[in-house]
Amino acid sequence: MTIDLPSAEATGPHRHFLLHKPAGYLSQFISAFPREARLKRFLGELYDFPPGIMAVGRLDEDSEGLLLLTTDGRLSETVRSRHMEKEYYAQVDGLPTDDALLQLQQGVDISIHGKSFRTSPCLAHALPVAPTLAPRARPVRDDRHGPTSWLSLTLTEGKFRQVRKMTAVVGLPTLRLVRVRIGPWHLGDLPPGQVRELTDLDVAFSKKVDN
Repeated sequence: MTIDLPSAEATGPHRHFLLHKPAGYLSQFISAFPREARLKRFLGELYDFPPGIMAVGRLDEDSEGLLLLTTDGRLSETVRSRHMEKEYYAQVDGLPTDDALLQLQQGVDISIHGKSFRTSPCLAHALPVAPTLAPRARPVRDDRHGPTSWLSLTLTEGKFRQVRKMTAVVGLPTLRLVRVRIGPWHLGDLPPGQVRELTDLDVAFSKKVDN
């Protein structure tokens, strides 16, 4: 959902931002439903975004990490295309086997809105050590309940809760999900809830496409 204000074309040059979405926020700016507006948290609480801003792709409420925000609809369409990689770190319940990783790499069958969907081949591997990430306000799970591990998955798709459904199919339910990269843009050390405005996005994007 975009902020329902005049378009960016009417207010000046396009603007682009990187946001580290914290867990517990919806990937939209406002709600049209009064009850939801009272009970949920929205991106508009985190920064004074300009008119016409939109989130390029979404992260579900409990997921964290990188969102690209822009007032440029054409850029949004390009980034959401199947040519743009999105990388995720997933903390999963259990330890991955070679077979589970191979299934993820080759594609698995998941359900999207009640219909079977075969995921495209992707990059998937176990991380040898846990990534350095900001701690959650509440721990994901007590270690006494069994081992967890971290996976890196790089997709060019973005179906509803796709990564969570993929890891569940191979017996590794996702406990924490963080998007760390969209194309050439990395989460890096951007703290949760913080925003960085991009001033050279067009140059960085052009270099990525040319490569």
